[in-house]
Amino acid sequence: MNIKEYAVIIEGSGNNYSAYCPDVDGCIAAADTLEECKRLFQESLELHFEGMREDGLPIPEPTTYVGLVAIAA
Repeated sequence: MNIKEYAVIIEGSGNNYSAYCPDVDGCIAAADTLEECKRLFQESLELHFEGMREDGLPIPEPTTYVGLVAIAA
């Protein structure tokens, strides 16, 4: 199987965290802790792709890249 890396956006709301991937519509996760959110999103993405394969749908290519910009704030 081909290994691909997807950018994942994780946002904290003060009480919990949520995650999504800009390249994969409809795949999200939410949890109380950052580590739990990361783990649940990994599981969610694997299940999402499994369902897409079963339905004969193509797996989207990763096209989003993440970088950080340092500025004085």
